[in-house]
Amino acid sequence: MLIFYRLITCLILLLSPIILIIRLLNNKEHIKRFSEKFCFFSEKKNKGKLIWFHGASVGELQSIIPLIEKLEKDKKINQILITSNTLSSSNVIRNYKFKKVTHQFFPIDVNFLSKKFIDYWKPSLALFVDSEIWPNMLINLKGKKIPIILLNGRITKKTFKRWMIFSKFANTLFQKFDLCLPSNSKSIYYLKELGAKKIRNIGNLKYSESERKIKNLKKSLKNFFLSKKVWCASSTHSTEERFCGMIHKKLKIKHKNLLTILIPRHINRIKSIKKELMSMGLNVHIDEPMSAIDKKTDIYLVNSYGKTKSFYNNCKNVFLGGSIINHGGQNPLEAARFGCNILHGKNISNFDEIYEFLGKNKISYLVTSKQKFENKLNLLLSKKGNNSKKIKYKIDKIGKKILNNTYEEINFILKNAI
Repeated sequence: MLIFYRLITCLILLLSPIILIIRLLNNKEHIKRFSEKFCFFSEKKNKGKLIWFHGASVGELQSIIPLIEKLEKDKKINQILITSNTLSSSNVIRNYKFKKVTHQFFPIDVNFLSKKFIDYWKPSLALFVDSEIWPNMLINLKGKKIPIILLNGRITKKTFKRWMIFSKFANTLFQKFDLCLPSNSKSIYYLKELGAKKIRNIGNLKYSESERKIKNLKKSLKNFFLSKKVWCASSTHSTEERFCGMIHKKLKIKHKNLLTILIPRHINRIKSIKKELMSMGLNVHIDEPMSAIDKKTDIYLVNSYGKTKSFYNNCKNVFLGGSIINHGGQNPLEAARFGCNILHGKNISNFDEIYEFLGKNKISYLVTSKQKFENKLNLLLSKKGNNSKKIKYKIDKIGKKILNNTYEEINFILKNAI
């Protein structure tokens, strides 16, 4: 199976110039940094101990931010390398302005490129976030006796079934991990079945919170929101924006000064989203660059990363995207911390245990149809006040424990690393 995988990755490497051109034209690659995927590095390795994290995209990297903040204070660590696959994730890391962090794009998982990557960066420890399993990289890391951790590991039923088609190959790969820290109970079961040996159930790292202060919105914008009946649709995917536009049109009959804040998951879709919403007869205002806002604005469309918390702080009701379409949902904990009521569709397999926790605390609400969504949001918009601060305390308490335990596990392996 490994030989077959390596033939496939070599074929991808041959086709990569065509793929990259298409991605560059669609603004999905960095015009100057795409060569990092071929191990032409734009940054240098510093002397001393380097710890390496890899996460696919925005969600994975945001989940490790509190851990990165903690590791930055560790004097034993000289450099923290973060790799990812997407342009949006690189922008997120850049916004945090870390002192020890270096970001590079993850190389194409061809055998010789993964070896080149390891030989250049020489990590003391490699951590793969969520469900990032790259065979050549794992095998070559193990060949160099570099410890490997699966961090906040998440194996879905669908992913598990795919791996089980090649069960022997999967078993070989998952045994490479020195430690697996799963994000939920389902992943514990799947990891055991796939051959992972050392599994510690610490909890979902997404409960932890960044120390970074919330960037306040401009006074004029806050005042505009205060003059409106506001709700937010966050981390939306294709077709969900149209759905939210339809909800807005219906509820505007009952709430004349209604404003919908829309924060799409991928901002490269902004132009097409705006065009679609305007074709529905809705007035759309783009967040940046800041300009005078028409009082008749229906949709306030956010076109940058890193502001989500600021909008949650000025909003009582939030719909979390990726849950109407078959995507698996997005992380609702950020919105919950700000006392927001959370609406979501039925497709929340990525965060089902978190939603169960929020549901029990009467923070989140499942809506299974357009009519039910409209009715529930109408009820919440008519309600005064937001949720108790008790939920923030509960989440913070859980998050701090998970973060500290994760940090201790990493430190233990680092001390024993050669």
